Amino acid sequence: MTKTTTTRYDVAEHLRTQEEMAAYLEVCLEEANGDASFIAKALGDIARAKGMSQVARDAGLSRESLYKALSGERSPGFDTILKVIGALGLKLHAKASYP
Repeated sequence: MTKTTTTRYDVAEHLRTQEEMAAYLEVCLEEANGDASFIAKALGDIARAKGMSQVARDAGLSRESLYKALSGERSPGFDTILKVIGALGLKLHAKASYP
């Protein structure tokens, strides 16, 4: 019998354009159900796709603190989320929700 080799799937390897990053974040926002750490993890995926060091510089944060904030293990402050979204070249917007 042959051995099957698997590799870990990393969504960051598939986020190549701003449009793909924005679409990924949009889907994650819809699926989060109020889970801020889920959104933080999604932003971490996008930041890794863009380059964590550059995103940290653009956001005015250290690379280490950015990794911690976007690990998905905690919920970062909203100010951090806004800085990261801006550094990623994305915009946060709202629309009316109807039942």
